[in-house]
Amino acid sequence: MNLSNNKILITGGASGIGLGLTERFIQENNTVIIVGRRESVLEEVKAKFPTVITKVCDLAVEAERIALYKWIAENHSDLNVLINNAGIQKWVSVNDADFYESAKTEIATNIEAPLHLTSLFIQLKSLTTVMNVTSGLAFSPFAKVPVYSATKAFFRSFTLTLRHLLKEKNIEVIEIIPPALNTDLGGIGLHDAHPSVADFIVSIFEQLKDGKNELTFGTSEARLNASAEDLKNHFNTMHSN
Repeated sequence: MNLSNNKILITGGASGIGLGLTERFIQENNTVIIVGRRESVLEEVKAKFPTVITKVCDLAVEAERIALYKWIAENHSDLNVLINNAGIQKWVSVNDADFYESAKTEIATNIEAPLHLTSLFIQLKSLTTVMNVTSGLAFSPFAKVPVYSATKAFFRSFTLTLRHLLKEKNIEVIEIIPPALNTDLGGIGLHDAHPSVADFIVSIFEQLKDGKNELTFGTSEARLNASAEDLKNHFNTMHSN
């Protein structure tokens, strides 16, 4: 992937990893379009980075995803990079009364949205790259976020096959595999002790420059390369208390 002179759509680009990617891609001389549900948050990013293009869209809603694609096709038909970054994480138990309703929300955002967007955006003749943000939890799930972990395992599997399926279209598929980072994913303060997004972004771009298509950081590198026995032990260790 060329790191400059692209037109890039980043879902969930106004906070967390998405915001980190937005800032760095702007620094690398790219045109960046960010999508999110909250107009006020998008406007805050635009105030800081005036060149960014914003679009309000609830990615959990099918009709809004279709409207987003039509808007891009009509106004930004030269878009060549799609980054499926938006995701939600809920700390839930299968014993919770609202477990199923909560799960549907996570599945809609973390699975249905990126699959649908991918199927739409590969219709753009200009598209050269799809980047999917999965998680180290795709390899070794955490029981406090059971649905989130499962959606990321699904998304990694889909990304692996997508890379194969899009070869004939000459569309590169890159997977970003973050560990837990200091973001508000799942709730404010839950991840304060984890590494910064800034350090993560630096590492990710170094790997992009090296031409890698599976980008890891910290503990996610170990999980990517772990044996089945290692992953089993890791799971047992995480749930030993």
